[in-house]
Amino acid sequence: MSHVTRRKAIIGVTAAALVTAGLAVAMPADAAQHHRPKPTVVLVHGAFADSSGWNGVVARLREDGYPVRAAANPLRGIASDAASVRSLVSTISGPVVLVGHSYGGAVISAAAAGNSNVKSLVYVAAFVPDAGESLGALGATEVDHPIPPLTLDQVPTAGGTDLYIKPSAFRAEFAADVKAGTAADMAATQRPLDAAAFAEPATVATWKTVPSWYLVAKQDKAIAPDLERFMAKRAGSHTTEINSSHAAMVSHPDAVTRIIEAAAR
Repeated sequence: MSHVTRRKAIIGVTAAALVTAGLAVAMPADAAQHHRPKPTVVLVHGAFADSSGWNGVVARLREDGYPVRAAANPLRGIASDAASVRSLVSTISGPVVLVGHSYGGAVISAAAAGNSNVKSLVYVAAFVPDAGESLGALGATEVDHPIPPLTLDQVPTAGGTDLYIKPSAFRAEFAADVKAGTAADMAATQRPLDAAAFAEPATVATWKTVPSWYLVAKQDKAIAPDLERFMAKRAGSHTTEINSSHAAMVSHPDAVTRIIEAAAR
């Protein structure tokens, strides 16, 4: 081998070694990013519902590799319900995305307080009260296109009054784009909200410091879509609108999953 050929060979080997070394350095970082654990998604249902309403979303999130928990919201009042969800979140290591539907929005806003692991909040056709604001007062906000009040049954309890949507009105007011049989099941298994929860003022508004996403249900008959837009704008949320009833997670699980995964990135 000539001196020139040998020199070219050495240069080639050296260059290859440098490239290989560079790849050896870069690959672990890329691999670490690729295998970084995904945040846990905690789903919080609202009034007149239970955790089964999230089933379609849970299946999609799990398929995409997200750990998921669906909290059993007691529906007794913002502070006590938030304490219940906060206890669940405290058992989860790593970042958490809190997702609330309807009344559950008020609950996640309070449950996130003081927990640095909560990286984002997702509101699905949900209430987003400010500190000192009750859901009753928020619901009375003047909007361009108001909706009629829900048709409710009031059931006396030892501690007050439980509210249910009348089964005959449930599909039209809560789940108009859900199959009739599914909506009937939802009406039969709905869990009641303590009426006093509507008068309880929120004590904190974590959406002022935690990034948030909002899904507006444009065909909502439980919370006025204009009120949803007002709350989303006030919170500075990343906002998506879809043609959905109030039960967006049941009728449009793909859209709900997409917004949750956007908040999880």
